[in-house]
Order: sequence, then structure tokens, then C-alpha cells
Amino acid sequence: MGTIPRSLQQDRYWKGVIHLFKNNAKLKSVFTTKYFDLEDEVIKVASLKKAIAPWSQSEKFLVNLALHLYNEDNKVNLSYMDYLDDYNKKLAMEAITLRFFRG
Repeated sequence: MGTIPRSLQQDRYWKGVIHLFKNNAKLKSVFTTKYFDLEDEVIKVASLKKAIAPWSQSEKFLVNLALHLYNEDNKVNLSYMDYLDDYNKKLAMEAITLRFFRG
């Protein structure tokens, strides 16, 4: 992924998404222009969900959390956070904090 526009780095709907996709190796593998159009501020949700279909429950949870933080129409079940290891739980909580507690 190229340079992330400053406007997205400061946007409450994008901060958590960027945080998760930059700090998890598996998510980083799909943080590409194939699924993200940073110039137009769009995530290609259907394509991304198709790409992650074979992933583990924990990996899919992180993507679904990121998509929910980006747009509430993308639903997520927070109980699936139980699938995460300590590192990824911390990442998830940081992403939630970026979205809801830091303006």
C-alpha cells in the first residue's frame, strides 16, 4: 500500500481500519489497491470478503471489525473477539478506541 493520505489518517472512520490492516500481518497482505481505493476513500467490501473467505475465524473477525469501524452497515459480532490471541485483542481494542474515543 502506498502513502495513506493525511485526511484518512485523521478520519475517525478510517483510523481503526488503518491501524488493524497495518499491524496484523495477515490483514496487511490484503491492504492493497485491489481492495482499498484510498484516493476515493472506498473499501471494496464484497471483493475483500470474498478474498478472506478461507481465513480463520480470528482473522475474519479482525477484517469484519475493521469494516464495521469504517461503516456501521458492516455488522460484527463482538463475541468473536474470544477467538483472538492477546496481541490481536489489544489491536482490536486500540482500533475501537481510535474510532469511538479519539476524535
